[in-house]
Amino acid sequence: MRTQIQRLTLAATVAVACATAPAAFAADNPMVGGVPMYANKTIVENASTAQNLSTLVTAVKAAGLVDTLSGKGPFTVFAPDNQAFAKLPAGTVETLLKPENKAKLTQVLTYHVVPGTYTSTQLTAAARSHGGSSTLKTVQGEALTVKLQDGKVWVVDAKGGKSAVTTADVRQSNGVVHVVDSVLMPK
Repeated sequence: MRTQIQRLTLAATVAVACATAPAAFAADNPMVGGVPMYANKTIVENASTAQNLSTLVTAVKAAGLVDTLSGKGPFTVFAPDNQAFAKLPAGTVETLLKPENKAKLTQVLTYHVVPGTYTSTQLTAAARSHGGSSTLKTVQGEALTVKLQDGKVWVVDAKGGKSAVTTADVRQSNGVVHVVDSVLMPK
């Protein structure tokens, strides 16, 4: 009798765990903004749930890039968090979000997107094989430089601005996201 009760208790525990576990969430896929990221959702679907990416999501919507970043891809996105946008000079985000600045906003955002999927392991290997840095061509058309320094992966923009990857390898159905701590700026 006791063994049967233990089996029933174990079965009930497993059933509850399975029912409450988020579908398609891999334990090794990092959480972003305190919420799980799902490998079966698109970049936009996942980013929309992360509170620390709300400025980025607002900008993607204003630039009309939702359909693109919801598309098949694959894409590697260096996603600036809200604190990254807050580092910009006062009024910059508000100015970029104005309809008359949509082209400039699109340039800035697509400068954070690289065609293909590049994990942190691949980025690190490429940088190591090229003496500590490598370049990636963005969707915007200009290059980003990936550097290794102080045990971190850094992304350097065309103006020499550096952004650290703070959360790497967030898998999406249409690519991978690396959260960064500064907004990257094209020429």
